[in-house]
Amino acid sequence: MQKKQWTKPFPGVDQDNDPFWQGLNRHEFLLFRCKKCGAWYWPVSFCRTCDNEPFFGNLEWVKVSGKGKVFNFNIVYRPGSPAYNDDIPYVYAIIQMDEGPHISSTIIDCDPMQVKIDMPVEVVFKDITTAEYENVKEDFTLPYFRLVG
Repeated sequence: MQKKQWTKPFPGVDQDNDPFWQGLNRHEFLLFRCKKCGAWYWPVSFCRTCDNEPFFGNLEWVKVSGKGKVFNFNIVYRPGSPAYNDDIPYVYAIIQMDEGPHISSTIIDCDPMQVKIDMPVEVVFKDITTAEYENVKEDFTLPYFRLVG
């Protein structure tokens, strides 16, 4: 099997969001939640309603359903980077998760003209492996979304 070159940007993983990416590698969708009041956050944040001492002390990563609805979207015909030229047209969307936070991602497996505001979606895990790409140093998983029903 001949390896391809990975041409898209790599995820921006840092110590604050590493648990999110580790969860994706296990095919689990995680969000940040306050243990005191139950508020959900994305991206990683501090609880705005509770005394949160020490920093992040009352917050935890929790596995969620990975379900939500389309809050807003664009159909991309001219991507900002040539790395996405093979994907056009595609739907770049803001997904409101059932738990409340918004996350941006791509909606796949549908005609872009089918996508509408408030349509239910669910996460799809796409594994990127060293076996497929010559310049991928370690495996990672990306979250995409697809229409439900």
